[in-house]
Amino acid sequence: MDDLRRITLITRNPSLAERDWDSTLSASTRIIFVKSMSVLEYALRNAVSELHRDVERVIIDRSATSAECMDLLARLPEQFHGDLLLIRHDGAGFLSARARGEGRLLYPLKEVDVEFYLTMHGLVSERARMIA
Repeated sequence: MDDLRRITLITRNPSLAERDWDSTLSASTRIIFVKSMSVLEYALRNAVSELHRDVERVIIDRSATSAECMDLLARLPEQFHGDLLLIRHDGAGFLSARARGEGRLLYPLKEVDVEFYLTMHGLVSERARMIA
């Protein structure tokens, strides 16, 4: 609870190759892994609505269907102003971000765009950044 860094919530598919997430104390964001979409939705709602934590982004890494992600987008807490990144099984994805004023925009991303996003936000380890 003493960690004041912004939070990134990640749900991932444990049966797929592990991404080299940077969850060290020197990382720019505090990464918290959650086991499923239902736990993710609960964790997000609890973090921003009840605990007033600064959740910077939510990442769904090859662990949900498009329909599950759309359901989550439709139920995002009003207090959540961060990004929501869906990474599909082929490495491409979608990024939902707040628009000016009210609402959110949905951007389609190629695999290279997803890797760029992860690298630029310091979410993957230094070793992974060197390879990319």
